[in-house]
Amino acid sequence: MYDFDVAVTKAINGLAGGSATMDTLMIWVSAIAVEVLVLAVAGQWWVRNGRSHTRHILVATGFSFLLGLALNQLILLFLHRVRPYDAGITDLLISPSTDYSFPSDHATASFAIGVAFLLHGFRRRGLIFLAAAALVAYSRVHIGIHYFGDVVGGAVTGMLGALLVRAFYREGSRLDSLLVRIL
Repeated sequence: MYDFDVAVTKAINGLAGGSATMDTLMIWVSAIAVEVLVLAVAGQWWVRNGRSHTRHILVATGFSFLLGLALNQLILLFLHRVRPYDAGITDLLISPSTDYSFPSDHATASFAIGVAFLLHGFRRRGLIFLAAAALVAYSRVHIGIHYFGDVVGGAVTGMLGALLVRAFYREGSRLDSLLVRIL
């Protein structure tokens, strides 16, 4: 499996340097896309139609995001994968990171958002967020900061976070009622 991971990582990162425009776009996506996704979610708080239901989904999305990242921290207690550029596998287009490579927090956060929207019935928005998540994941490998397996692992922890929140955070519960009334 490691050989496959390295081969896919090299294939994606091997495209780096071929186009200055593409490299700049991938650096930009990697740097700010998660923040843009969070703002896109938060901006829906003031939607008028179906306000309570929409707010429930937005809170659930926030919980999914946070739970996915918490799962990553648990994984990091046991797995310490070096970055692909430190292993001589990728060419790095940005400044090096000081933490371990697996799983990708960027992939976790962005996939948690997309999957949360899908699981709560906002199909169109969920698919748009998932497309953005795939772009974020691709960008992380393109710029050389992650292995392909790191972003797949991040996507899995993001999905798991969203599934757990969907299973345990109920619309209309006391906590939900309190949170959706804020602002």
